[in-house]
Amino acid sequence: MSLQLREDCTYALLVPTSMGVRITPVNRQPVYSSDTFMMHVTSAETNVASISSYLGLPVKVLTAFVKGSPIARLIKDNLASRHMDYEGPEVDQGGPWGYRHQFNIADSGYGSRGPRVHNDRAGEVGRTLNVKDFDLERIFGQEGVQLIHLSGLIAALSPETSTFCLELARAAKKYGTRVSFDLNYRASFWENREDELHGVFTEIASLSDVLIGNEEDYQLSLGIKGPQAGGTDINADIRGFQEMIGRVKEAFPNTSVFANTLREVVDVNSHLWGAILLAGEQWHVVEPRPITVLDRIGGGDGFVGGLLYGLLRGWEPEKWIQFAWATGAMATTFLTDYAQPVDEQQVWSIWQGNARVQR
Repeated sequence: MSLQLREDCTYALLVPTSMGVRITPVNRQPVYSSDTFMMHVTSAETNVASISSYLGLPVKVLTAFVKGSPIARLIKDNLASRHMDYEGPEVDQGGPWGYRHQFNIADSGYGSRGPRVHNDRAGEVGRTLNVKDFDLERIFGQEGVQLIHLSGLIAALSPETSTFCLELARAAKKYGTRVSFDLNYRASFWENREDELHGVFTEIASLSDVLIGNEEDYQLSLGIKGPQAGGTDINADIRGFQEMIGRVKEAFPNTSVFANTLREVVDVNSHLWGAILLAGEQWHVVEPRPITVLDRIGGGDGFVGGLLYGLLRGWEPEKWIQFAWATGAMATTFLTDYAQPVDEQQVWSIWQGNARVQR
Protein backbone atom coordinates (compact mmCIF):
# COMPACT_ATOMS: atom_id res chain seq x y z
CA MET A 1 0.00 0.00 0.00
CA SER A 2 1.31 3.46 -0.85
CA LEU A 3 -0.17 6.94 -1.13
CA GLN A 4 0.08 8.50 -4.57
CA LEU A 5 1.88 11.83 -4.22
CA ARG A 6 1.86 14.87 -6.47
CA GLU A 7 4.84 15.21 -8.76
CA ASP A 8 6.76 18.32 -9.85
CA CYS A 9 6.37 19.99 -6.46
CA THR A 10 8.79 22.50 -4.98
CA TYR A 11 8.21 21.14 -1.46
CA ALA A 12 7.91 17.60 -0.17
CA LEU A 13 6.57 18.73 3.21
CA LEU A 14 4.80 21.85 4.51
CA VAL A 15 4.18 22.58 8.20
CA PRO A 16 2.28 25.49 9.78
CA THR A 17 3.56 26.25 13.27
CA SER A 18 4.06 28.71 16.11
CA MET A 19 7.78 28.95 16.83
CA GLY A 20 9.28 29.47 20.26
CA VAL A 21 12.26 28.66 22.42
CA ARG A 22 12.88 26.08 25.14
CA ILE A 23 14.91 26.95 28.22
CA THR A 24 16.51 23.93 29.92
CA PRO A 25 18.80 23.69 32.98
CA VAL A 26 22.21 22.15 32.38
CA ASN A 27 23.31 18.88 33.99
CA ARG A 28 19.72 17.56 34.11
CA GLN A 29 18.86 19.69 37.13
CA PRO A 30 15.37 21.01 37.99
CA VAL A 31 14.50 24.54 36.93
CA TYR A 32 13.98 25.84 40.47
CA SER A 33 17.45 24.79 41.65
CA SER A 34 19.43 26.01 38.61
CA ASP A 35 21.23 29.18 37.64
CA THR A 36 22.61 28.08 34.26
CA PHE A 37 20.37 27.27 31.30
CA MET A 38 20.50 26.34 27.61
CA MET A 39 18.08 27.92 25.15
CA HIS A 40 17.16 26.44 21.80
CA VAL A 41 14.49 26.89 19.14
CA THR A 42 11.53 24.52 19.16
CA SER A 43 8.04 23.68 17.92
CA ALA A 44 6.36 20.31 17.65
CA GLU A 45 5.71 20.71 13.94
CA THR A 46 9.28 21.64 12.98
CA ASN A 47 10.45 18.78 15.19
CA VAL A 48 8.50 16.53 12.82
CA ALA A 49 9.79 18.26 9.69
CA SER A 50 13.43 18.04 10.77
CA ILE A 51 13.67 14.37 9.83
CA SER A 52 12.87 15.17 6.20
CA SER A 53 14.89 18.39 6.06
CA TYR A 54 18.07 16.86 7.49
CA LEU A 55 17.75 13.91 5.09
CA GLY A 56 17.53 16.14 2.04
CA LEU A 57 13.84 16.65 1.28
CA PRO A 58 12.64 20.23 0.65
CA VAL A 59 10.59 21.54 3.59
CA LYS A 60 8.69 24.79 4.09
CA VAL A 61 7.45 26.34 7.35
CA LEU A 62 4.49 28.73 7.61
CA THR A 63 4.63 30.81 10.78
CA ALA A 64 4.60 34.36 12.19
CA PHE A 65 7.45 36.45 13.60
CA VAL A 66 7.69 39.36 16.02
CA LYS A 67 9.15 42.23 13.99
CA GLY A 68 12.60 43.27 15.18
CA SER A 69 12.78 40.59 17.89
CA PRO A 70 16.17 38.98 18.56
CA ILE A 71 14.30 35.75 19.31
CA ALA A 72 12.72 35.93 15.86
CA ARG A 73 16.22 36.32 14.39
CA LEU A 74 17.38 33.28 16.37
CA ILE A 75 14.41 31.28 15.05
CA LYS A 76 15.02 32.27 11.42
CA ASP A 77 18.70 31.37 11.63
CA ASN A 78 17.85 28.05 13.26
CA LEU A 79 15.31 27.13 10.58
CA ALA A 80 17.86 27.98 7.90
CA SER A 81 20.43 25.78 9.66
CA ARG A 82 17.91 22.94 9.51
CA HIS A 83 17.63 23.43 5.72
CA MET A 84 14.05 24.70 5.94
CA ASP A 85 12.46 27.49 3.93
CA TYR A 86 10.04 29.69 5.85
CA GLU A 87 7.58 32.49 5.30
CA GLY A 88 5.21 34.47 7.45
CA PRO A 89 4.18 37.98 8.47
CA GLU A 90 6.31 40.26 10.63
CA VAL A 91 3.98 41.33 13.44
CA ASP A 92 4.69 44.55 15.33
CA GLN A 93 5.45 43.80 18.95
CA GLY A 94 3.19 46.56 20.19
CA GLY A 95 5.42 47.60 23.08
CA PRO A 96 6.91 45.63 25.98
CA TRP A 97 3.51 44.09 26.85
CA GLY A 98 2.67 43.05 23.29
CA TYR A 99 3.49 40.00 21.18
CA ARG A 100 6.35 37.58 21.69
CA HIS A 101 7.46 34.07 20.79
CA GLN A 102 6.43 31.39 23.27
CA PHE A 103 8.74 30.15 26.03
CA ASN A 104 8.85 26.49 27.03
CA ILE A 105 10.62 26.08 30.38
CA ALA A 106 11.44 22.43 30.96
CA ASP A 107 13.96 20.22 32.70
CA SER A 108 14.95 16.78 31.44
CA GLY A 109 14.45 14.87 34.68
CA TYR A 110 16.80 12.15 35.84
CA GLY A 111 16.35 8.61 37.12
CA SER A 112 13.35 8.53 39.41
CA ARG A 113 12.71 12.31 39.16
CA GLY A 114 10.39 12.96 36.23
CA PRO A 115 10.69 15.96 33.89
CA ARG A 116 8.53 19.01 34.54
CA VAL A 117 7.37 21.35 31.79
CA HIS A 118 6.03 24.88 32.17
CA ASN A 119 4.58 26.53 29.06
CA ASP A 120 4.63 30.33 29.07
CA ARG A 121 2.55 31.33 26.04
CA ALA A 122 1.18 34.75 27.02
CA GLY A 123 1.15 37.10 24.02
CA GLU A 124 2.19 34.31 21.66
CA VAL A 125 2.56 35.70 18.14
CA GLY A 126 1.65 32.36 16.61
CA ARG A 127 -1.92 32.83 17.81
CA THR A 128 -2.32 35.50 15.10
CA LEU A 129 -1.70 33.09 12.19
CA ASN A 130 -4.25 33.99 9.53
CA VAL A 131 -4.90 32.53 6.12
CA LYS A 132 -5.08 36.09 4.70
CA ASP A 133 -1.32 36.46 5.28
CA PHE A 134 -0.47 33.61 2.88
CA ASP A 135 -1.04 33.13 -0.84
CA LEU A 136 -2.43 29.59 -0.87
CA GLU A 137 -2.79 29.51 -4.64
CA ARG A 138 0.94 30.22 -4.98
CA ILE A 139 1.96 27.81 -2.23
CA PHE A 140 -0.21 24.85 -3.28
CA GLY A 141 -0.90 25.62 -6.93
CA GLN A 142 2.32 27.16 -8.27
CA GLU A 143 5.05 25.97 -5.91
CA GLY A 144 3.31 22.69 -5.12
CA VAL A 145 3.39 20.60 -1.95
CA GLN A 146 3.34 16.81 -1.73
CA LEU A 147 2.30 16.56 1.92
CA ILE A 148 1.11 19.00 4.59
CA HIS A 149 1.40 18.06 8.26
CA LEU A 150 -1.10 19.71 10.62
CA SER A 151 -1.07 19.56 14.41
CA GLY A 152 -3.93 19.86 16.85
CA LEU A 153 -1.70 22.13 18.90
CA ILE A 154 -1.88 24.77 16.17
CA ALA A 155 -5.48 24.02 15.21
CA ALA A 156 -6.58 24.74 18.81
CA LEU A 157 -4.23 27.61 19.62
CA SER A 158 -6.78 30.37 18.87
CA PRO A 159 -9.93 30.88 16.79
CA GLU A 160 -7.70 32.42 14.09
CA THR A 161 -5.36 29.42 13.94
CA SER A 162 -8.32 27.02 13.91
CA THR A 163 -9.60 28.71 10.75
CA PHE A 164 -6.03 28.84 9.39
CA CYS A 165 -5.50 25.08 9.71
CA LEU A 166 -8.96 24.29 8.33
CA GLU A 167 -8.37 26.49 5.26
CA LEU A 168 -4.96 24.90 4.72
CA ALA A 169 -6.52 21.42 4.79
CA ARG A 170 -9.22 22.51 2.32
CA ALA A 171 -6.64 24.06 -0.01
CA ALA A 172 -4.44 20.97 0.19
CA LYS A 173 -7.36 18.77 -0.82
CA LYS A 174 -8.22 21.12 -3.70
CA TYR A 175 -4.69 20.93 -5.14
CA GLY A 176 -4.08 17.22 -4.57
CA THR A 177 -1.71 17.60 -1.60
CA ARG A 178 -1.82 14.75 0.91
CA VAL A 179 -2.80 15.71 4.48
CA SER A 180 -1.33 14.39 7.74
CA PHE A 181 -3.04 15.34 11.02
CA ASP A 182 -1.63 14.71 14.51
CA LEU A 183 -4.58 15.30 16.85
CA ASN A 184 -2.46 16.37 19.86
CA TYR A 185 -5.39 17.08 22.20
CA ARG A 186 -4.66 19.56 25.00
CA ALA A 187 -7.44 20.14 27.56
CA SER A 188 -6.28 23.68 28.40
CA PHE A 189 -6.51 24.69 24.72
CA TRP A 190 -10.05 23.29 24.41
CA GLU A 191 -11.52 24.94 27.51
CA ASN A 192 -14.80 26.74 26.65
CA ARG A 193 -14.29 25.92 22.94
CA GLU A 194 -15.27 22.24 22.93
CA ASP A 195 -18.11 22.36 20.37
CA GLU A 196 -16.24 24.72 18.04
CA LEU A 197 -13.04 22.68 18.07
CA HIS A 198 -14.81 19.35 17.76
CA GLY A 199 -16.27 20.64 14.49
CA VAL A 200 -12.90 21.93 13.24
CA PHE A 201 -11.01 18.75 14.15
CA THR A 202 -13.70 16.54 12.65
CA GLU A 203 -13.54 18.34 9.31
CA ILE A 204 -9.73 18.31 9.21
CA ALA A 205 -9.77 14.58 10.04
CA SER A 206 -12.28 13.99 7.23
CA LEU A 207 -9.80 15.60 4.80
CA SER A 208 -6.78 13.72 6.14
CA ASP A 209 -4.92 10.83 4.54
CA VAL A 210 -2.87 10.18 7.70
CA LEU A 211 -4.21 10.38 11.27
CA ILE A 212 -1.96 10.18 14.31
CA GLY A 213 -3.08 10.09 17.92
CA ASN A 214 -3.50 8.09 21.09
CA GLU A 215 -6.71 6.84 22.65
CA GLU A 216 -7.29 10.13 24.51
CA ASP A 217 -6.82 12.14 21.32
CA TYR A 218 -9.44 10.16 19.41
CA GLN A 219 -11.94 10.14 22.26
CA LEU A 220 -11.70 13.80 23.27
CA SER A 221 -11.02 15.38 19.85
CA LEU A 222 -13.30 13.30 17.66
CA GLY A 223 -15.73 11.64 20.07
CA ILE A 224 -14.67 8.09 19.16
CA LYS A 225 -15.25 5.41 21.80
CA GLY A 226 -11.91 4.46 23.35
CA PRO A 227 -10.42 1.04 24.10
CA GLN A 228 -10.82 -0.95 27.28
CA ALA A 229 -7.91 -0.39 29.65
CA GLY A 230 -5.26 -3.02 29.08
CA GLY A 231 -3.46 -2.62 32.38
CA THR A 232 0.04 -4.07 32.20
CA ASP A 233 -0.74 -6.39 29.26
CA ILE A 234 0.81 -4.76 26.19
CA ASN A 235 -0.96 -7.21 23.87
CA ALA A 236 -4.32 -6.19 25.36
CA ASP A 237 -3.36 -2.54 24.88
CA ILE A 238 -2.53 -3.18 21.22
CA ARG A 239 -5.78 -5.09 20.62
CA GLY A 240 -7.78 -2.32 22.29
CA PHE A 241 -6.09 0.31 20.15
CA GLN A 242 -6.73 -1.71 16.99
CA GLU A 243 -10.41 -2.02 17.83
CA MET A 244 -10.66 1.73 18.41
CA ILE A 245 -8.92 2.48 15.09
CA GLY A 246 -11.51 0.27 13.42
CA ARG A 247 -14.18 2.64 14.74
CA VAL A 248 -12.15 5.68 13.61
CA LYS A 249 -11.79 4.18 10.13
CA GLU A 250 -15.55 3.72 9.89
CA ALA A 251 -16.07 7.37 10.85
CA PHE A 252 -13.37 8.65 8.47
CA PRO A 253 -13.32 6.29 5.47
CA ASN A 254 -11.12 8.59 3.35
CA THR A 255 -8.21 8.18 5.78
CA SER A 256 -5.91 5.30 4.90
CA VAL A 257 -3.05 5.56 7.43
CA PHE A 258 -3.33 5.51 11.24
CA ALA A 259 -0.39 5.45 13.63
CA ASN A 260 0.70 5.94 17.22
CA THR A 261 3.58 5.20 19.54
CA LEU A 262 3.64 2.79 22.48
CA ARG A 263 5.67 3.87 25.50
CA GLU A 264 6.29 2.43 28.94
CA VAL A 265 8.46 4.49 31.29
CA VAL A 266 10.73 2.35 33.46
CA ASP A 267 12.50 5.47 34.70
CA VAL A 268 13.37 8.81 33.12
CA ASN A 269 16.34 7.39 31.25
CA SER A 270 14.96 3.93 30.43
CA HIS A 271 11.84 3.50 28.30
CA LEU A 272 10.21 0.68 26.40
CA TRP A 273 9.42 2.14 22.98
CA GLY A 274 7.07 0.66 20.39
CA ALA A 275 4.64 1.67 17.66
CA ILE A 276 1.53 0.62 15.79
CA LEU A 277 0.48 1.39 12.21
CA LEU A 278 -2.53 0.63 10.04
CA ALA A 279 -1.84 1.23 6.35
CA GLY A 280 -4.81 0.35 4.18
CA GLU A 281 -6.02 -2.94 5.66
CA GLN A 282 -2.62 -4.11 6.94
CA TRP A 283 -1.45 -3.76 10.54
CA HIS A 284 2.22 -3.30 11.42
CA VAL A 285 3.31 -3.48 15.05
CA VAL A 286 6.69 -2.87 16.68
CA GLU A 287 6.44 -4.32 20.16
CA PRO A 288 8.12 -2.12 22.80
CA ARG A 289 11.91 -2.43 22.98
CA PRO A 290 14.27 -0.82 25.52
CA ILE A 291 15.78 2.55 24.65
CA THR A 292 18.05 4.85 26.66
CA VAL A 293 16.71 8.39 26.96
CA LEU A 294 18.71 11.59 27.30
CA ASP A 295 15.67 13.87 26.96
CA ARG A 296 12.22 12.51 26.08
CA ILE A 297 10.70 15.71 24.68
CA GLY A 298 10.31 15.38 20.93
CA GLY A 299 10.35 11.58 20.75
CA GLY A 300 6.79 11.38 19.47
CA ASP A 301 7.47 14.14 16.94
CA GLY A 302 10.53 12.23 15.77
CA PHE A 303 8.36 9.16 15.21
CA VAL A 304 5.89 11.14 13.09
CA GLY A 305 8.76 12.71 11.16
CA GLY A 306 10.20 9.30 10.29
CA LEU A 307 6.79 7.97 9.29
CA LEU A 308 6.18 10.87 6.92
CA TYR A 309 9.71 10.59 5.50
CA GLY A 310 9.12 6.95 4.61
CA LEU A 311 5.80 7.84 3.00
CA LEU A 312 7.41 10.65 0.99
CA ARG A 313 10.19 8.32 -0.15
CA GLY A 314 7.61 5.84 -1.47
CA TRP A 315 8.67 2.97 0.75
CA GLU A 316 6.43 0.11 1.82
CA PRO A 317 4.58 0.64 5.13
CA GLU A 318 6.64 -1.95 6.97
CA LYS A 319 9.67 0.31 6.45
CA TRP A 320 7.68 3.42 7.48
CA ILE A 321 7.09 2.13 10.99
CA GLN A 322 10.61 0.75 11.41
CA PHE A 323 12.21 4.00 10.33
CA ALA A 324 9.73 6.00 12.44
CA TRP A 325 10.47 3.91 15.53
CA ALA A 326 14.17 4.61 15.01
CA THR A 327 13.83 8.37 14.40
CA GLY A 328 11.63 8.64 17.50
CA ALA A 329 14.21 6.79 19.56
CA MET A 330 16.93 8.94 17.99
CA ALA A 331 15.20 12.17 18.98
CA THR A 332 15.44 11.17 22.65
CA THR A 333 19.25 11.11 22.35
CA PHE A 334 19.43 14.85 21.50
CA LEU A 335 19.20 17.86 23.80
CA THR A 336 17.34 19.68 21.05
CA ASP A 337 13.69 18.64 20.76
CA TYR A 338 14.35 17.35 17.25
CA ALA A 339 16.58 14.62 15.84
CA GLN A 340 19.33 15.59 13.43
CA PRO A 341 20.04 12.47 11.36
CA VAL A 342 23.16 12.67 9.24
CA ASP A 343 21.94 10.01 6.78
CA GLU A 344 19.47 7.15 6.48
CA GLN A 345 22.07 4.56 7.49
CA GLN A 346 22.47 6.19 10.88
CA VAL A 347 18.74 5.74 11.46
CA TRP A 348 18.68 2.14 10.22
CA SER A 349 21.58 1.32 12.58
CA ILE A 350 19.36 2.43 15.47
CA TRP A 351 16.57 0.16 14.25
CA GLN A 352 19.05 -2.74 13.97
CA GLY A 353 20.46 -2.11 17.46
CA ASN A 354 23.89 -1.40 16.02
CA ALA A 355 25.60 1.18 18.24
CA ARG A 356 29.15 0.28 17.25
CA VAL A 357 31.65 2.96 16.28
CA GLN A 358 31.60 3.83 12.58
CA ARG A 359 35.05 4.84 11.36
